[in-house]
Amino acid sequence: MKPPSRNSLLTILLCSFALMPFASAQTVDVSAHVRVTKARGASRASHQSSADVVVWLTPKGNPPIPRVQQNYTLIQKDKQFIPHILVVRTGSSVDFPNLDPFYHNVFSLFNGKRFDLGLYEAHTHRAVLFDRDGVSYIFCNIHPDMGAVVVSLSTPYFGISTRDGDIKIPNVPAGNYRLNIWAENVAVDHLNALSREVDVSSSSADLGTFDLQASGDIMTHHQNKFGENYTPVPEDKYQ
Repeated sequence: MKPPSRNSLLTILLCSFALMPFASAQTVDVSAHVRVTKARGASRASHQSSADVVVWLTPKGNPPIPRVQQNYTLIQKDKQFIPHILVVRTGSSVDFPNLDPFYHNVFSLFNGKRFDLGLYEAHTHRAVLFDRDGVSYIFCNIHPDMGAVVVSLSTPYFGISTRDGDIKIPNVPAGNYRLNIWAENVAVDHLNALSREVDVSSSSADLGTFDLQASGDIMTHHQNKFGENYTPVPEDKYQ
């Protein structure tokens, strides 16, 4: 086989150098911390925890991030949704399998994706396409104690807090971002006030500490899909 010419080798070398900035783009692990406390005057029964707070970074001044279609699962088992908080990429599908030996009726009439999967029996499943950014509170129209949240994001740069309130967003390219934060029982106005622009680099990869106040418990105080209070269901009807 004829060896490559000198000009061909030079072209390959120049192309390699041209691609190096993209191949070796600097990324950092961004960290943050949240502290969730109960707001003054909140009900004693209100649940508050520093876990499951979502922080995400949306790139500024760059081409739009392409949608990534992925498949997720939010199971129904023992009259619970598992996991309680699910973060998905916008454009992805979430499957809702019923692993209980009785009926469920999954719905969401809040911000984010609105849907009603209707009544479906044990060991069947139905799916929902989350086609826009938003926060969707998920409930069962039969069992009022069941609740979950699906957070749909266009950006891949997000983290979820641990029980200790620690957050890590891995592999974030250096640059300018819009920071947003969401917590289940914190007022939207308070969360919006925390949104700001941040610069991420190897020397500024710590977003600091966010102090949040939980003012209610939406999982306990919610109505059914008809906007009415739940009524007791006979044990032999659906379960």
